[in-house]
Amino acid sequence: MATLAVTRRHDLTDAQWQRLAALLPAASVKGRPPKWEKRQLIDGIRWRIRIGSPWRDVPAEYGPWQTLYGLFRRWQRDGTWDKILAASQATGDAEDRITWTISVDSMTSRAHQHAAGARTDGHLQKEPPGGVHEEPADHGLGRSRGGLTTKTHLACEQGQKVLSMVVTAGHRGDSPQFIPVLRRIKVARLGVGRPRTCPDLVLADKAYTSRGNRAYLRKRGIKACIPSKTDQDAHRKAKGSR
Repeated sequence: MATLAVTRRHDLTDAQWQRLAALLPAASVKGRPPKWEKRQLIDGIRWRIRIGSPWRDVPAEYGPWQTLYGLFRRWQRDGTWDKILAASQATGDAEDRITWTISVDSMTSRAHQHAAGARTDGHLQKEPPGGVHEEPADHGLGRSRGGLTTKTHLACEQGQKVLSMVVTAGHRGDSPQFIPVLRRIKVARLGVGRPRTCPDLVLADKAYTSRGNRAYLRKRGIKACIPSKTDQDAHRKAKGSR
């Protein structure tokens, strides 16, 4: 079986791999033994995700790009990546490495030029897009001033760990996705007990200030630090309220 020494700056350390290996699905005892180490393949997948290059450009020392993509896609479709993330979050929360002060924000990414010619009947492909999650009808693509763009809405704790994510077309507003992204927070507990879904404090900018969002936070007993807009303050003063 081929092996790879951890030499690249962003590859998994021995300590990180030891924690991750315990969360991986058991290897099948059927068929031929694997030619490539799981650690080697996962480092290659992480390299590609971090760099954003085509799969064919992944350095050969990580293994054939077809093998890397095959593992990535297989685990995407059967939910293995989701299970690894859920287990990692549960362990982190049990060790008090997740702070429950949550920041909500979004970022817009310009789509690749090839996205302009994407097929509209993806569900008819031999291997449809998506995995355990449904593919958005618009594929998360919207046309704005910069062309085709995608917007990622994130809820992150103060240690910069992502707790939930919503992907929309780039021209979609931020405020309507505030509640959906908070509802997706679900950190399981080790042992018994319901998953934790409620943060202690939510931080956001003016784009997320609205009556609906604030009412949702009050209903769930979540403290918030969201500045209000100048026109909203003026309206409240005109009505005689603070």
